[in-house]
Amino acid sequence: MPEAKSCMPKVKAMIVLDNEGKRITVKYYAKDWATSVKEQSNFERSLFAKTARTNARGEAEIIMFDNFVVVYKFISDVYFYVVSSVDENEIVLAQVLQALTESSQILLRSSVDKRSVLENLDLILIAMDEIIDGGIIFETDSQQVASRVTMRGKDDGFGNLSDQTLSQAFASAKEQFSKHMLR
Repeated sequence: MPEAKSCMPKVKAMIVLDNEGKRITVKYYAKDWATSVKEQSNFERSLFAKTARTNARGEAEIIMFDNFVVVYKFISDVYFYVVSSVDENEIVLAQVLQALTESSQILLRSSVDKRSVLENLDLILIAMDEIIDGGIIFETDSQQVASRVTMRGKDDGFGNLSDQTLSQAFASAKEQFSKHMLR
């Protein structure tokens, strides 16, 4: 019996590259596509070559590439891509991309560049996991994603999200612990 097509939109990959086309981080969700690092690298290299000269800084751009729908946007020297099959709705994919880029801006305090992304890679990876799990879209609200990444609710008594990132909170706790131990 043939498998029924799912009515839930699915994402095949989320890709974050630098301005030279080198991988910062990626998440591939399709088990039947780009299964080796070499295949992934070739796809990323050709995707970057196709999109590098476009102006996707203000609004997201949508292209058909290699029989996939790709929605992408550039912020500073970081290139964000969401890849899906041609059957998926481009507007839904644009929402996924918007959730990734906006939550990254919130988590990195609007300082989205290669250096800050690499320094806070844990936050970006968790944000990607909060948005997509196994190729299925779970959340597209960037505020919700950022709150979940920093493990904060709206009224949990920890102040607003821009006060501290998760990494800063751990650094502060480590510093407090060190001071207490040195007494």
